[in-house]
Amino acid sequence: MVTLTKAEEKIMKLLWKLEKGFIKDIIEELPEPKPPYNSVSTIVRVLVKKEIVGFNKYGGTYEYYPLISKDEYRKGQMSNLLNGYFNNSLSQVVNFFSESKNVKIDEVNEAIKMLEELKNKKNG
Repeated sequence: MVTLTKAEEKIMKLLWKLEKGFIKDIIEELPEPKPPYNSVSTIVRVLVKKEIVGFNKYGGTYEYYPLISKDEYRKGQMSNLLNGYFNNSLSQVVNFFSESKNVKIDEVNEAIKMLEELKNKKNG
């Protein structure tokens, strides 16, 4: 799974939201100050080259669409994170977050519930 730059990820989030669109549609969704057309076009062409975005050609204009879903990308990034920083260990992830002072008790309870459900699924 390819990793995207922040700028590429920003464009992908908009394409996932739009489902398909022209460069002008993407720019319209971006906050002020709007980047130049050529800058957005360059990023989209890089995404096409990375085979993450496809396109339909209509004369001299292109309509772009995602080739992977947001969920597919998220799974790949989480896998990279787990492998790269936590040795693919869920217990290391839990330990990392248990040391955080920003975790709310509601989130801890929800995580415990989810882990119990996962345990039950794995056990049969």
